[in-house]
Amino acid sequence: MQKHRKQRDGSRFRRKHFGRNIAAVLVVLVLVVCLPQIMRGLGLSAADEKSLAKTAHYDNLEIPATFADGRPDLRRSYIGYTVSYNSGWRLPNWSAYELVREELDGRTPRKDDFRPDETLHLPQAEKSDYTRSGFDRGHMTPAGDMRWDRNAMSESFYFTNICPQAPAVNRGDWKRLEIKIREWAEQDSALVIVCGPIVSPTDATIGRNRIKVPSAFYKVVVAPYVGTGKGIGFIFPNRPKSRRQPLARYAVSIDSVETLTGIDFFPVLPDEIENRIESRYDLDEWNF
Repeated sequence: MQKHRKQRDGSRFRRKHFGRNIAAVLVVLVLVVCLPQIMRGLGLSAADEKSLAKTAHYDNLEIPATFADGRPDLRRSYIGYTVSYNSGWRLPNWSAYELVREELDGRTPRKDDFRPDETLHLPQAEKSDYTRSGFDRGHMTPAGDMRWDRNAMSESFYFTNICPQAPAVNRGDWKRLEIKIREWAEQDSALVIVCGPIVSPTDATIGRNRIKVPSAFYKVVVAPYVGTGKGIGFIFPNRPKSRRQPLARYAVSIDSVETLTGIDFFPVLPDEIENRIESRYDLDEWNF
């Protein structure tokens, strides 16, 4: 797997917060010393303590496994997120990122600058493909989660991160989930999010570049540093006349999203943690 994320040595979490902030390093040192006492205070078993400590030190937790079915899978790491680009669909297979509490204070204004990634010499969408198509240029990794850095915000507008979304979805419940995820990041301190399209061979296309129009979209969310970790998935049909629904109605297990997409989302997690958080979800844990 090629890793070439700019300004990064190790995980993005460490680059942004540990490398630039000595105070954060001191906090981590305190946590390392106090972690056993904290775990005992939470009533966790020794096995849970070990698993949680191990999980908290994994790099690239947001990066799914490579595909076994041979689909186009060009990995491109940007400042704030990573995509797996499918040149046949002219869409991402997935777009993945970490969202930490400190990033929510960003004030970089949104500036719509949809464009191809000029460093990627593969067929991509263009603005004209969406003109009068009836579909929005829908972000997978949201621009609103990239406000912590001007360049990260700008790169979120690459067409490698964009899919045709019905306006009722893009401006409706999909947007509401993006807002809810920011609330969860504030509450839980750090989340890992992977999202993308669900595409079938019979799906329609738009534009001169024949951009696939997904039949649905998925999003999976993991809070790896809360207790022993928790996860949840979502499936959103890409319907032009979608009506507002409670977000919980879109909720599914991560396992079910993996079955639909053929993606192994969190291979870095130890099996005992991965199996537990992907096989179940508890709506009460997510504060809907």
